[in-house]
Amino acid sequence: MKSDHLPRHLALLLFAVVVLAWGFNWPVTKVMVQDVSPLWAGALRSAVATMVLLGLLAAQGNLIVPRRGDLPVILGIAIPHMVAFSGLVAIGIQFVPAGRAVVLGYTTPLWVIPAARLFLGEPITRYHLAGGAVAFAGLAIMFNPVSFDWSDGRSLLGNGLLLLAAACWAVSIVYVRAHRWISTPFQLVFWETLLASGLLGALALFFDGLPRVEWTPQLVLLLIYSGVCGNALAYWAMATVNRSLPAAVTSLGLLATPVVGTLTAALTLGEPVTLALLGAMTLIIGGIALGTFTHRQLRH
Repeated sequence: MKSDHLPRHLALLLFAVVVLAWGFNWPVTKVMVQDVSPLWAGALRSAVATMVLLGLLAAQGNLIVPRRGDLPVILGIAIPHMVAFSGLVAIGIQFVPAGRAVVLGYTTPLWVIPAARLFLGEPITRYHLAGGAVAFAGLAIMFNPVSFDWSDGRSLLGNGLLLLAAACWAVSIVYVRAHRWISTPFQLVFWETLLASGLLGALALFFDGLPRVEWTPQLVLLLIYSGVCGNALAYWAMATVNRSLPAAVTSLGLLATPVVGTLTAALTLGEPVTLALLGAMTLIIGGIALGTFTHRQLRH
């Protein structure tokens, strides 16, 4: 396999593109699910990503047939992350503003820490505890009994599904940490999106029937953006970035995604950015950064 390490400045630039692409993908998803059912939106987006990844891998000479030892990690990424996370987000974001949704979706590290302790035996340090306390304070602001409408069943459902989505992504992360890799993550991503496309399509057909889509230029552009930029190219770029930058840099850098998602939702959808949302986002992102960055520093 050819080395795909990049000079640091190019890797940082590519990483910034990934954060922007993923951040903008949240308001794109918000608009897309207004015209097509959430499950069909996920299936179509995943299918577009699969086709693009097939071309990328073939062009790079990285298209392989997975070995038997690769199958568990393909399942461990495709089912809890690409199917469960994306499906739950697409459903939940119908009832929750995109800015709030992206913050809830990126609470994943809060669920990774206890799960890694339970299943991998990783220690929970005082920095984990402090970071978790700060982040949960942010969640408490978001679900303040005074400001949150607990009588709105649709809002409750949407918020709950987004938190469940974050927990599903955490399951995938914990398994990936434990897996003994044979092929590289990027060599397997095509098979993961292919499996996810089939599963999402089957679920959409079972629950929603044949898709009833009114194809408009806007919907086509949103689908192309989400499938190509938000999924396929972002997966390729992150595989390259992860080989070129320290893990601590990428872990912290990804925390910019909720900020981008919130700001782009405000600019493109006119969603209000309240002081409560800003305060909650600051606490959640700051708490995750505290638990992630300080712990990694200690390990070095």
